[in-house]
Amino acid sequence: MGGGGGTEEELTAQETALYDRQIRVWGVDAQKRLSKAHVLVCGVNGTTIEFCKNIVLAGVGSLSLMDDHIVTEDDLSANFLIPHDICMHGVSSRAEACCESLKDFNPMVRVAVAIGDPSLIDEGFVDRFDIIVVSCASLKTKLFINDNCRKRSKHIAFYSVECKDSCGEIFVDLQNHSYLQKKPGGEPEQQELSYASLQEAISVPWKNLPKKTTKLYYAMRVLESYELSEGREPGETTLSDLPAVLAQRKDMCDRMSLSESQIPTALLERLLAAGKKEHPPVCAILGGILGQLCTWFLDLTGGDQVNIL
Repeated sequence: MGGGGGTEEELTAQETALYDRQIRVWGVDAQKRLSKAHVLVCGVNGTTIEFCKNIVLAGVGSLSLMDDHIVTEDDLSANFLIPHDICMHGVSSRAEACCESLKDFNPMVRVAVAIGDPSLIDEGFVDRFDIIVVSCASLKTKLFINDNCRKRSKHIAFYSVECKDSCGEIFVDLQNHSYLQKKPGGEPEQQELSYASLQEAISVPWKNLPKKTTKLYYAMRVLESYELSEGREPGETTLSDLPAVLAQRKDMCDRMSLSESQIPTALLERLLAAGKKEHPPVCAILGGILGQLCTWFLDLTGGDQVNIL
C-alpha cells in the first residue's frame, strides 16, 4: 500500500496484546497494514465520528480530522463525542472538539486536527493519506477530492457518506484492484476489481440502473443537483424549497426517462425537513459499515487471498 508503509515492521508487544482479539479474526498481516494506514476525514458529524471511533479502536496508524465549522447545538444530537457544555464557549471547531476524546479511546493512535478547507486541498496534501472519507460536503467538493485521489500515483481509497434523519448512503471508489480468490478445493485465482469514480457513477443514465435501485438514491441525486445549482451546502435546503425541488425532480425525471413516482414527494419532504439532522442509531450503522469497508480495502491492498465459501 503506497504511503502507508510496508508490513515488514513487526507489531510491538503492547500492540499485540491490545489487538489480540481482532488479530485472531483477520490475522497479523492485516493488523500491520492497519497500523501503518493514514486516514483523513473531511467533515465531522455523527456518522463519521462513529467511523473514527471504530478505526481508532481497531488501531489505525493515524487519523486526521478536517472540519473548521464551529460547534453548534445541532451537532450535539448525533455526535456523542462533543461535550454538551462546549457550545457555551463558542470557539471550538467540530474537529477540535472530537480530537482529544478520540485520543482517549486509543492512545497508541495518532489523532490530529487538519486545518483547512476540503474544497481547496492540494494533491501534495492528499498524498499523505491512504484513505479519505468525505461527509457533509457539496457534490463539487466530493468530485474535486475524488478526482485528486485518482490522479495520484499511489493508491488512495475514496469514500463519501451521508446521513439524513434515518436515511443514509455510502459511496466507495477503490479504483482498480488485483487480488487472489481461493475457491474451495481449488488453487488461488487472480481477480480484478474495477470501481467507478463518483463522476462516472452519478453520470449513469437512470434508465440503465438496476430495477432494485432504491428511491432514496434518486431522491438524494435530486437534492444534490438542486443544492449544486443554488450554491447551497448540504442540509441548507428546507421545506420552503419544496416547490423548486419538485421542479428539479420533474426536469431530471424527464431527462432520465424515469417516472416521478420513483421519487415520492413524501420522501423529498422528509429529507428536506431533516436538514443536517442525523439519527444516532443510523449513524452507528453507517459508521460500522464504513469501518468494515476500509478494513477490507487494506486487506485487498495487501494481496491477501479472499476465501469464497
